[in-house]
Parts: sequence; C-alpha cells; structure tokens
Amino acid sequence: MEILNLYCGIGGNRKLWTDCNVTAVELDEKIAAKYAELYPNDKVIVGDAHEYLLDHYKEFEFIWTSPPCQTHSRTNYFTNAIRKRSRYPDMSLYQEIIFLQQFCKGLFCVENVIGYYEPLIKPIEIGRHYLWTNFAVPKIELPKTEIGTMMKQYVGTGKHAHDKKLENRNAVNSDLGLHILNCAVGKILIKKDYEQHSLFGAGM
Repeated sequence: MEILNLYCGIGGNRKLWTDCNVTAVELDEKIAAKYAELYPNDKVIVGDAHEYLLDHYKEFEFIWTSPPCQTHSRTNYFTNAIRKRSRYPDMSLYQEIIFLQQFCKGLFCVENVIGYYEPLIKPIEIGRHYLWTNFAVPKIELPKTEIGTMMKQYVGTGKHAHDKKLENRNAVNSDLGLHILNCAVGKILIKKDYEQHSLFGAGM
C-alpha cells in the first residue's frame, strides 16, 4: 500500500504501520532526520507538505495529513488574550480537507486538534482529535494520559512553522494511528470486493 504521510514530525502516527510503502514530508530538516533514523525504509522528503499534496496526491492509495494546529486549538482562548497581536486561524487545514474531498480518488485522513470554534466541516471526534476522512472510523477509547496531537507541535504557521523542543513536543497516539489505517485498509478491501461482485453480477 502506498501511503503519503504529511507533516510527519517524528512519525508517531505511523509507528505501528506495517506492510506499506510510506513517503513522509517534513519541513524541518532536524525532525526529518530523526524520522529517517526511526523509519529508515520510508522515503523522507524535506519540504512544504501543503504544496507537496497538490503535486503528488494522485500517486498514493492513502493520504494522512496533520496540518499545524496552533491557530485552531483551544489554547487560543488565552494566547490571543496575552499576545500583543491576535491571530487568524490558518485556513490551510480547510483547504486540504476541501481539496481531498473533491479530488482525491484514494483514501485520506486529515487530523487536527479539537478547535476553539465550531468546525466549518463536521469531523469525527476521537479523544482530543478531529478527523476528516472519506471512510468510516469507529470511535475507540484513548488513554486519559494522552497529550498533544498526532502531529508535531509547531510554532508559527505555513512555511514559517518550526518545532519547539523536538523530543518533548512530539506527543502522539500510535494506537489511534494504527486504528485509522486499519479502517482505511478495510475500506479498500470492501471496495475491491464490491467491484468484483458487481462484475460477476453484471455477467449473470
């Protein structure tokens, strides 16, 4: 299975993935190097994940993307109060959701934190995560000790985003990452079975 892992951080979401070919995209060279050390068989690209998605989305069966979450998280209730200047939500999150919903022929999962506002597009909510997918993802229980999101914590947005405390801020939940991939693989098998049954049915 060909997988694209965008904003990969150090790869917590893909820790338990097996039997797949993963292309990972990370903007920060140091974090990309750490990812490559942890997953030497993956293809690691240092670059802008948002732009890479536009150019390469057709090449993959499953796309995982976790755009930077800082401008969406509930922490904005107090960060906007203490900052000298408030900030807008980074709408690249919704750009990717809309783009994938309209044009992706494969399967995808867009992950982010639960936001401080009502989401503009209804997500699946599991633990502290919002998920936008084009396949069913049943809810599972996550440890109460879970912190952070499935993605690297960024300071800033877009091309200017960078990590803060690489090791301490890559808090992920690998079990949820595996659960989502298993759901995606199941969807692929169902689609193939359905197409096969339809083919046989047409000849009867």
